[in-house]
Amino acid sequence: MAAACALSSHMVVRHEGWRWWHRQREMALVAPVIWLLACSSSLVTSYPDGRVTRACDDMTPLHKHHSQSAIKHNITVDKTVFNPGDQIKVTLSGSRFMGFFVQARDANDLDGNAVGSFSLIDDQVSQLLKCGSVQDSAVSQTNKRRKEQVEFYWIAPNDGPQHIQFLATVVEKYSVYWVKIPGPIISRSGAPLISNKPYPVAMPTVPTALLLTEGFSASGCGSNKFCVRNPTSCDPQKDIWCFFVSFKREGDSMLIEMSGPVKGYLSFALSHDHWMGDDDVYLCVTDGQTVDINPAYLRGRSHPEMASTDDLHDAAWRIEDGILQCSFRRNIRIPTTPERFPFDSSYYIFVADGDVDNGRVLRHKRQPLITSKMYNVSESVEDVGGSRSPLLIKFHGAMMFIAWMTTVSIGVLIARFFKPVWPTSTLFGEKVWFQLHRILMVSTVLLTVVAFVLPFVYRGHWSSRAGYHPYLGCVVFALAVLQPIIAVFRPAPSSHRRPYFNWTHWGTGTVARIVAVAAIFLGMNVQALDLPDPWDTYTMVGFVLWHVCADILLEVHSFCQQKGSIKQLEDRMEILNPYTAKNEGHTFRKIVLTIYICGNFAFLITFLAAINQL
Repeated sequence: MAAACALSSHMVVRHEGWRWWHRQREMALVAPVIWLLACSSSLVTSYPDGRVTRACDDMTPLHKHHSQSAIKHNITVDKTVFNPGDQIKVTLSGSRFMGFFVQARDANDLDGNAVGSFSLIDDQVSQLLKCGSVQDSAVSQTNKRRKEQVEFYWIAPNDGPQHIQFLATVVEKYSVYWVKIPGPIISRSGAPLISNKPYPVAMPTVPTALLLTEGFSASGCGSNKFCVRNPTSCDPQKDIWCFFVSFKREGDSMLIEMSGPVKGYLSFALSHDHWMGDDDVYLCVTDGQTVDINPAYLRGRSHPEMASTDDLHDAAWRIEDGILQCSFRRNIRIPTTPERFPFDSSYYIFVADGDVDNGRVLRHKRQPLITSKMYNVSESVEDVGGSRSPLLIKFHGAMMFIAWMTTVSIGVLIARFFKPVWPTSTLFGEKVWFQLHRILMVSTVLLTVVAFVLPFVYRGHWSSRAGYHPYLGCVVFALAVLQPIIAVFRPAPSSHRRPYFNWTHWGTGTVARIVAVAAIFLGMNVQALDLPDPWDTYTMVGFVLWHVCADILLEVHSFCQQKGSIKQLEDRMEILNPYTAKNEGHTFRKIVLTIYICGNFAFLITFLAAINQL
C-alpha cells in the first residue's frame, strides 16, 4: 500500500478535489433549504396556494391562533337584488393580505352550506374550490403574494334561498387572520325585506401575556428548582449564549422558565423516548413585537399541533439583547387533556429553537438538546445538561476523524517517503516501514467499518436529511474495504502486472482520501453532529494545509536528494564516504515526520474536544 494514497505527486487532483469539496459543501447547504421550502406547506398545515377545502365548514384556517376582532377588510357587491343565473360582482378589499376564502351562504342559516357558485375575473390571483357537493362554491387565493383587493363574480342558483350573505376569511400573516367577516346581504327579486345586519362573529377570549420586569437566573438550580442548561452551568443572567429551562414546583402547579438566544421560537418538550413524536410541547414564539406562549402536541415527526392556552396561567415574556425569555405556570396534572403530560412522571426533556415565518413555526435547523436520561421534574431538583448530538453519532464522527485525519495520513507519508530510512530494519519479520504502514491502514479500515455502522444502529434506517454526506460516506466505506482486498492480490515486484497493481492501488487510495475529506467537510454541518460554524471549516482547512505543506516539503526534499545523489557519485569525497549525505537526509525526514505527527494530533484533539462539547 506504499503508493496507494500519495497526494503530493498529483497536485492537480488535489486542486480539483478542493474545488469539488467547496461545490459539494455549497450544494449540501442549499439542498436542505430547498427541500424545507418545498415541503413547508405540508408540514405546517397552512396553504399558501389557497387549496383550503378543509376549512369549508367553519372557514377557519388551521393555524391554531386566535381570530382578530378589529376588522380591517370590507366586502362590496355591485347590486343587492338578483334573479336566478345573475352574475354579481363581489369585491374584497382592505389592508394588504396574503390569503382569503369567500363563500355565499343563506342569510338565515350562516352555519349552513355554501350557496351558488363563483367565476373568476383574474385567475392569476383567485381560484375556485368545491365545498360540499357544490362545484365552484368558494373562491380563494392562488399564492401568498400580498394584495389589497380581489374581484370575482357570484352566480345565483336556480333554487337558492331568498336572502344571501357573503362571508370572508382573510389572512394577513400566519398568526393574524379574521374569520367570517360579514358582507352585504342580497335578496332574490320579489323576496320580503330582511334587515342587513352584520353577522355576529363570536370572538374567543385571548389570555394576555404580561411583560417580565427582570430576567431569569440560574440561582437555585439543583437546590429548589430543576434546571436544564446548555452549555452546562451557564447562567442566563450573565451568558448570552445560554439555553435555559427551569421547573419549580409550587403546590399543585409548576412554574416553568425558558431562556435562549433565539430570533424565532424557543421550546421544550416532554418525551417518553429519544425521538421526537407523541410529545407534550411548549413554545414561546416571537410574532413581531410580541411573543405567543402556546402548548402543543407533536404527532410523529410532523408540525406541532397548537392547543388552547387555557391550561397555562401567569404567562409572561421579554426580549432583550436578542435573548427570548418566557415563563408560565401549569398544573401538575390536567386529567381533562391527555396531551398535557403529568409533571409527576419521568420524561426525556428536549429543548429546541428555530425560525418563524410570519408567526409560523419552522422546523428547527439543528439537533434539539436532549437530556441523557429520563427525569421527574416535580420530585427532584437537579441541575443537568444535555447533548445536541447522540452518543453513537459522536463516536461515528470521532472514529472518522481518527481514521481519515490521522492514521491514513501518517500511513501514507511513511510508505511514500520512509522506505530508505529503514532499508534493512525489520519488525515481526517485515520491514519497519511496511509494518507501520500496514498497521495504520488496517486501523483506518477497521475504524471506518465500525463508524459506518453506527448511524444505522442509531437511526435504524437511511437518513434523508443528511444531505450528500451519507452518499459520500458509502463511497469511502466501499473504497476503504476494497483497498486491503486489492493488497491481498499484490503481485511480486518483478511481475509484469506490478505496475497495474501500483496504479490501481494508488488511484483507489487517493480517491478514498479526497472523498473522505469532502465527507468530513459536509459531516461537520449535519444536524446530528453540527460543529460550530465557521470554526469547523477554518480548522479543517488548516489541517488540509498542514498535511499538504508536510507532503510538499518531503517531496521537494526527496527530489533534491535524488538530484544530489547523481552528482555525488562523481565526487571523490562522496566515494570515500558514501553514506554521510543519505544519513543527513534521513534525519531531516524524521524531524519533519515528528513535527507533522505533533501537529496532526493537535488538530485531532481539537476536533475530538469539540465533538465532546456537543
